[in-house]
Amino acid sequence: MSEEKLETQVEETVEAAEEVVEAVEATEETPARKQRGRKKRVETREEKPESEWKEQVVQIRRVTKVVKGGKKLSFRAIVIVGNKKGQVGVGCAKASEVIIAIQKAIADGRKNLITVPIFKTTIPHPITGRSGAGAVMLRPASQGTGIIAGGAVRSVLELAGIENILSKSLGSKSPLNAANATLEALKSLRPFTEVAKKRGLTMAELLN
Repeated sequence: MSEEKLETQVEETVEAAEEVVEAVEATEETPARKQRGRKKRVETREEKPESEWKEQVVQIRRVTKVVKGGKKLSFRAIVIVGNKKGQVGVGCAKASEVIIAIQKAIADGRKNLITVPIFKTTIPHPITGRSGAGAVMLRPASQGTGIIAGGAVRSVLELAGIENILSKSLGSKSPLNAANATLEALKSLRPFTEVAKKRGLTMAELLN
């Protein structure tokens, strides 16, 4: 048999084998197809845009409730929810498991969102907020100062999108009181446009 005929037979055999492989892959889920399917699923997950909402757990505490049969143990979670674009909320929830408590606290925080009037990268004016026995004092700060705060107050300010601010916590050191007091202070802020409109002045007259 000549070399040309041998090469022709080899090529025909290879083509026939490729056709058989394609037919098998079309009818069965081969490892190669599974691998391609995995790659497609990974690409789909990577293309999915991330949520703009950020959550930060401030405190997880074990609490008890005294009932007729004894003590009922559960977990309390405090979570700050915000988009760093002027919206922030504080959520607090209890559950028998930590993960469920965090999920419920996130849902509660999204129900209690407020809009913060941010002036440039700080707040328009000084303000003090109170919650229970705790109080938080907030003051505007110049560019480059950063967030001068700690604990729950810092978490609320960061997720609200404020970049420069001065703060001081007074009274109770409870993270829940501090977070709620900060939220009350931010809720009480009034933008310059609203103040100028109420006083019957222009923005230039108000700022001067």
